[in-house]
Amino acid sequence: LNHPFMTTVYPSCDGYFQKENRHVCPPLCFHNSILTHDWPQARAEKESREIIVDFRKSRPTHTPLLINDSAVEVVSSTKFLGVHINDNLSWSPHISSLVKKGQQRMHFLRGMKRASLPPPILQTFYRGTIESQLTSYISIWSGSCRASDWKSLQRVVRTGEKITGALLPCIKDIAERRCLSRAHQILSDPTHPNHGLFSPLASGRRFRSILCRTTRLLNSFFPRAIRLLNAT
Repeated sequence: LNHPFMTTVYPSCDGYFQKENRHVCPPLCFHNSILTHDWPQARAEKESREIIVDFRKSRPTHTPLLINDSAVEVVSSTKFLGVHINDNLSWSPHISSLVKKGQQRMHFLRGMKRASLPPPILQTFYRGTIESQLTSYISIWSGSCRASDWKSLQRVVRTGEKITGALLPCIKDIAERRCLSRAHQILSDPTHPNHGLFSPLASGRRFRSILCRTTRLLNSFFPRAIRLLNAT
């Protein structure tokens, strides 16, 4: 990144204020009536967290973000809406959390197996409680997932196959299907803010690739979605 990307998590607004100008955020946060109805300012100051994502070789000292003259705590990782976010954009902690939850829920699948429930019910339970957990937010983290993380996820799937006695879909295949599905949703919605990123070539059969200087950007959602669309 040419400039540091700073994100502050505000528990009062169910989302992120992504900003390059750090001075825009405090008046927006507290002058917006939506944010002040449900959350006191003191609680917002206490529970707000800031993550600075800066991949420059020489990282300058960043001016602290102030809310009512109180500095927002800068953290290297945080959890928001069930997603573990790190300042180095590594998804290993999040995937480790998914694997742990999947293994915990496997206990109930084994109990159903011991109760001699039919395989279709076991597969339905697996898809609804374990697979859905393993693939949560998969369109976000699948492009930057490490090989060791894929192995950890697939290990849970293989355990599910042994218990259910059926062949279960691979996590990578699910990631590609979700990515394509989301890309088709964006293509079918001209009002989507990122609709213009899918620029068709003169032939009309393929889309123009996005120029990427880094592998991180190349493996992100939109370049990967365009590659998958062109391959289909």
